[in-house]
Formats: sequence, C-alpha cells, structure tokens
Amino acid sequence: MIQTNTRANVARKATTRPDRTPVEADLDLLEFAAHLRVSVTRLARLLRQLDTEGLSPTQGAALATIERLGPITLGDLAAIERIAKPTVSAVVGKLEDRDYVRRLTDAVDGRICRVELTDLGRDHLLSSRSRRTTWLVEQFDRCSPDELASLRAAIGVLDLLSVRPEMKS
Repeated sequence: MIQTNTRANVARKATTRPDRTPVEADLDLLEFAAHLRVSVTRLARLLRQLDTEGLSPTQGAALATIERLGPITLGDLAAIERIAKPTVSAVVGKLEDRDYVRRLTDAVDGRICRVELTDLGRDHLLSSRSRRTTWLVEQFDRCSPDELASLRAAIGVLDLLSVRPEMKS
C-alpha cells in the first residue's frame, strides 16, 4: 500500500523521532528512499552483468516471463513486460534464434501465436540464476551476522515494494 504524505503521516513520522520536525522527518524519508533506490539499482546492475550468455535485460525478462506464464501470446507478453508489440516480436525472434523459445499456433484460432520455453531456454535460466545466486552468496561473506539478519528481515518488505501496485491482489 502506497502511503500519501498526509498530515497524519507526517505527524506520525515526526513522532517516531521527537528530535525531528515534520519537514526533517520527510527529508529523512526522502534521503532513505534515494539511498535505497541507488543501492537496489547497483545490485540489480551487478546481477545483470553476470549474464554471460549475451541476452539483453529485455530478452532475459521476457524469457523468465515465458517460463512463468507460458505458453503465452505475444500480446500478453508485451503487456506484462510493458513493451510494444513490434518490440516483443523482435525479442521473441532473437530468443527463437537461440532455440530458447518456440512459437505455437493456437489449435482453435490459427491467427493466435503463443510462445513457450524450450529445454535449452530452461537450462539457460537455471544456469543464469545459479550463477547469480552463487555470486550473491559469496558477497554475504562480507557481511556480519547482524547485517545478514537485517537482510533476512528486510526481504519481505523488498518483496512488497517490488510488486507493481496494479498487480497486487
């Protein structure tokens, strides 16, 4: 749930730190949000760079969506990935060239095309995820037990923040 900056919310934030005025409390929250955004973006970029197979971020995201929801129509894939239909056709074409996906003609309506993951596509996703997870585990060696506990505690909140508001049920 996204909270608006109502007087009640500002007052609540200010009362959590009595030494802060409502304006200072808002600034603290803005600074925290900016810092979190930068940290999450850097971590995502580092994880993306571990994909040595040469897929673009759009291709990787589409492949993961096809795995999760496939067989899926190109129109649905475009809507979920928030890309134009011509772009999704090009993305699927490149994935098809690598034999990561295959197109299926709808048995009822031959005009409808769906895409599904191939075994090679599934292997790519597993390998990529394993490589990224291994790297992340190695980075945990730099963390203290308390820092790891903080990360564990934050995972639920990060999951909540990572879902688009219109996708929440």
